[in-house]
Amino acid sequence: MTKEHEENTPIQTDMQEQTQFSPDAEPTVESVVEAVLFASDEPLSVARLTDIVGTSVKQIRQHIKNLNDKYQANNNAFRIEEIAGGYQILTLSSYNPWLKKLLRVRSDSKLSPASLETLAIIAYKQPVIRADIEVIRGVAVGEVTRSLMYKGLVKIVGRAEVLGRPMLYGTTKKFLEVFGLNTLKDLPKIEELKKPPS
Repeated sequence: MTKEHEENTPIQTDMQEQTQFSPDAEPTVESVVEAVLFASDEPLSVARLTDIVGTSVKQIRQHIKNLNDKYQANNNAFRIEEIAGGYQILTLSSYNPWLKKLLRVRSDSKLSPASLETLAIIAYKQPVIRADIEVIRGVAVGEVTRSLMYKGLVKIVGRAEVLGRPMLYGTTKKFLEVFGLNTLKDLPKIEELKKPPS
């Protein structure tokens, strides 16, 4: 081995090590899926993920499963959950006591008992007209309904085919996100909500 070759060898080794540990290395498809979900502040549908990542639905689902397996094996505090018709990285519920200390709930996001009652009626009866909500609650709900629409939990979904064609109300995608539901089918059954006999 020549002196010149000996002098070049350490330099080549350093370059090889830099290549192996370079943060600019080409990302894997799995890491791209993770990065996209991490950066999103709302659930992403499989169709949207395949569009962004450029792979098949089957591969997206497999990558999500692989990532969740890694998170569980590493005892991470989060998982990729299916919610509101899409996927989102969410913190495990066992960490809620600490997260509640961290997060300050904005006053405009708090729901009064009247708002919760009205929202429950809309969720279970949708599409529903205001008059039907008022019959069930026994009070006017115009202001409460407007407040729920302002918060993005309720929207107008059409008009009823009756005299005067009143507006029909239904819940939004944000409603599913706020209450941790994937679809409306995940709402608790009405029988489960009844008070137990005293």
